[in-house]
Amino acid sequence: MGGGLGGFAQQLQKLQEEMIKTQEALAEETLTVTAGGGMVEVVITGHQRIRSITLKPEIVDPDDVEMLQDLIVAAVNEAIERSQAMAAERLQGLTGGLGLPGLGM
Repeated sequence: MGGGLGGFAQQLQKLQEEMIKTQEALAEETLTVTAGGGMVEVVITGHQRIRSITLKPEIVDPDDVEMLQDLIVAAVNEAIERSQAMAAERLQGLTGGLGLPGLGM
């Protein structure tokens, strides 16, 4: 039984190392999301950190600030959702082979 536990411990150690590498890669990987037909662009990392928000000059209308705010919120929310999905997909690839009961893996 001890050999089995030792093998499992090695597997967990390898998994931990791979998860660290994946987390580091996610910190550098970016997604670009647009809203309003490309008028608002959000760049986000795999760690859900906003790198930039770019607005096309023609979308800035002092008489309709609310529309611009709505577009920014929509783009940021979509960027966060896509970034979370990307991170979950990458991490699922690592943990999916363990078959640990009760963890949905």
